[in-house]
Amino acid sequence: MLKSVEDITATKKRLRIEIPAETIEKEIRESFEKLRRKTTIPGFRTGKAPMQLIEKRFGKDVEQDVLDRIVPHGYVEALKEADITPAANPVLEDKFDFKRNQPLSMTLTVEIMPKIENLNYENIAVKDIPVTVSDEDIESVLQRQQEEKATYEPSDGPVDMNDLVVLDYSAQAEEIEAKDQVFKVGGSMFPGDFSEKLMGKHKGDEVVIETTFPADHPSGKVAGKHLSLNVTVKDIKKVHLPAIDDELAKDIGFENLEEMKKRIGEEIEKAKKNEVAKMQKAELLKKLIESHEFPVPESLVENEAAALASAVLADRRQQSADEKDPEALKQELGPNAVRNVKASLLIEAIGKAQGVSVTDDELKGAIVSLAQRLSVSPENIMKFYISRDGSLDGLRNTLFEDKVLDLILSKASVEKGE
Repeated sequence: MLKSVEDITATKKRLRIEIPAETIEKEIRESFEKLRRKTTIPGFRTGKAPMQLIEKRFGKDVEQDVLDRIVPHGYVEALKEADITPAANPVLEDKFDFKRNQPLSMTLTVEIMPKIENLNYENIAVKDIPVTVSDEDIESVLQRQQEEKATYEPSDGPVDMNDLVVLDYSAQAEEIEAKDQVFKVGGSMFPGDFSEKLMGKHKGDEVVIETTFPADHPSGKVAGKHLSLNVTVKDIKKVHLPAIDDELAKDIGFENLEEMKKRIGEEIEKAKKNEVAKMQKAELLKKLIESHEFPVPESLVENEAAALASAVLADRRQQSADEKDPEALKQELGPNAVRNVKASLLIEAIGKAQGVSVTDDELKGAIVSLAQRLSVSPENIMKFYISRDGSLDGLRNTLFEDKVLDLILSKASVEKGE
């Protein structure tokens, strides 16, 4: 079926395909015969109508149905003969003119996946990054656990940093008034100088505080304004931190403080090792890209640049920043897109060479793990990926890339150092 292959560029081919007349005719005759067996035409028993009548009534529909099946099949067979893998859908250069009992010729252009020569991913040098867990690391986590279990108790004392205060405030010139607002001193609800001017005040005190709100303040009523606020301190509560002891450990779910410290240390060590592995994989991938030269399909780079630009624009909109022209941004992100595509193609090639795959059980396990980490149901995780990607293939591909990078790291040459 493949008549010729012409190189347009390193990643684009022109295929000339010819489907023999007898192949098409055989398909058409078989389709007519199947149709006749189940078709009832007035004046004839089911399956007994003359073939000429069947062809006259259903000829164009049958021909189109056969073409819809045989053309894609011919294209797939031509790809096999040419030993190429498409990177995008083919483009038909000219409309083909189909006639019965004549071969069908068509010319297609198709972008192809590059063949990466001399693939080398073993014994790549990567830096060793020793992992240590200090007493300060553990103490920092203990303090966070302590703060999470903190309680607030009523106080008659002066306002201090981190106190919870209940306020009434108003700015009559701006028609702003609020009652019973709970504010943590030092928090972001008000500018920093507001907290400073509130310090030392007592329950029942009334004070006028002048302050300027930042332009990006979430409340549009006060954003960017300099206000003179009449403030009444209605209540003060001071933080009470529980002691870091066996009782705190038991409250969190451990036998005692020593067991809690041990588990914290193990989790910190695990997290640090994961971070080291991420850094090493990034280093390995960078070296892989630098050591393998091959062309990348334009359509893949275009799609990746569009995805990167879309993410940047969404981030700018979220931050209320000025948007860039999408096309200019795509051009700017072109080199990043090329690197990303090269990385993806290298990972795919190495995974294929090593027979890496992601089983359904591994996919299910990843979904359950994500659900537990995010405190949502596995069904919601699946819905998220399906709504974003149309299937679970995006998650499966992420797991595939992780497995390949783990394999490359296992074959790396780790250089000891500080």
